[in-house]
Amino acid sequence: MLQRIYRLAENGTTIGRELQAGATTFAAMAYILAVNPAILAAAGMPQAALITVTAITAAISTLLMGFLTNYPLALAPGMGVNAYFAFTICLGLHVTWQSALGLVFVNGCIFLLLSVTGVREKIIAAIPHQLKLAITCGIGIFIAFIGLKNGGLVVASPATFITHGDFGSPAVPLCFGGILFTGVLIARRVPGAIILSILAVTVVGLFVSNGTGGTVTTMPHALFSLPASPAPTMLQLNFDLLFHDLGKALPIILTLLLVDMFDNIGTLIGVTERAGLLDKDGKLPKAGKALIADSIAAILSSLFGTSTVVSYIESASGVEAGGRTGLTGAAAAVLFLLALFLTPVILAIPPAATAPALVIVGIFMFQSVAKLDLEDFTQLAPAFLIIAGIPLCFSIAEGIGLGLIAYAVLHLCTGRAREVPMIGYVLALRVIVEVFGRCFADDDNFRRHLFEHRIGNSAALSAVVRSEENVHLGERYISLDRLHERGFQIAHPEERRSAFQ
Repeated sequence: MLQRIYRLAENGTTIGRELQAGATTFAAMAYILAVNPAILAAAGMPQAALITVTAITAAISTLLMGFLTNYPLALAPGMGVNAYFAFTICLGLHVTWQSALGLVFVNGCIFLLLSVTGVREKIIAAIPHQLKLAITCGIGIFIAFIGLKNGGLVVASPATFITHGDFGSPAVPLCFGGILFTGVLIARRVPGAIILSILAVTVVGLFVSNGTGGTVTTMPHALFSLPASPAPTMLQLNFDLLFHDLGKALPIILTLLLVDMFDNIGTLIGVTERAGLLDKDGKLPKAGKALIADSIAAILSSLFGTSTVVSYIESASGVEAGGRTGLTGAAAAVLFLLALFLTPVILAIPPAATAPALVIVGIFMFQSVAKLDLEDFTQLAPAFLIIAGIPLCFSIAEGIGLGLIAYAVLHLCTGRAREVPMIGYVLALRVIVEVFGRCFADDDNFRRHLFEHRIGNSAALSAVVRSEENVHLGERYISLDRLHERGFQIAHPEERRSAFQ
């Protein structure tokens, strides 16, 4: 039956080879079971339920992709988009995770509509390739930075904004050792290097002090258990933001669309090229069905309660192991479901063990920098602004916006306006309107925006020199000069505080 369903003989493979490839793919991306819940938990989502949801959405989406396309692709909640969901949408823009899931649902529906009509492929073709590469690199640095922060290797500094962590704390060198260990395993082409590193650091953490009387890793109460209920996140989405603040919701949806499109298309092309599935013209024969599959997966992810599910570049590891059909994905999907019975172990994995995985995934994504055109300044400058802007602004959306504006302006002012597709100018104009709309907002909106959407979310600005010439808000101080730039005349500390009330 499997021979007939997956056309194994036609694709020159066997059941045994496909199952082995599926196990390899699972081992390469099993880290997502620990890392995705850890990232989304920062937004206030229940971590135990997220482990179950991550595994279920990965399994269903992977099976769907195999059924529709017969490609050896595995899907799971995307790295990068989960960071955007937690740190930018929820923590940065103060959107509840339930409303954020509602935006993911809308994003998935738009995805499906664009995929069915073929518009999605045309939009992707219209975005300059250099910017696609830059976005991948920028997200890679962003993810790596989050990993370094979670592992304590970098911390905020009043003098330099950011500095190295306390290597006298045992958890910090343990995390750094995990990064080096993972790098060695990958360099030596050890299958499942990332998950092996996570397990190794977790075990070592049982014997390393956390500095407060305990150990870095807390011994789980059991090795096996029934999976946690997905009920705390399943069907918890709402559309409050969409109905009450459309101006705030639309840019988020647009960014989700762009990031997901770049991520999925890049993965599809990269993995299928390695598998020899592209035609003689370099096109993917079943691209339409593949895009429909990940569109449905995006909708399912919002219903179950996680950030957008995407195709995983780690699928390439299964291809290298001989996987050529959807049976590879089916094997990986079954292993994802079986892993749910190890939930106590997954919950015991400390940040020192998952942080190296984030750093390594970031390094992998940064590899796209080698394909950038470094000779043409009109291409290089926008790409650099995206790469630097995403991690430094701590926002994928704003980093992309900087690059889009620069790309349009540089080409417009150097006689190369025709090289930029119309959608490029539309997107750049949209970002400009968004930015200047903030600048010319009324005073009340400016005050609220300045604290909530900029100062309040910037680790760097939290380190402004603490003196009488600064407004004190919780743990943050806002320079009085920033207020004077907008015409505020605040003479006394109590008046300074009242400006934000």
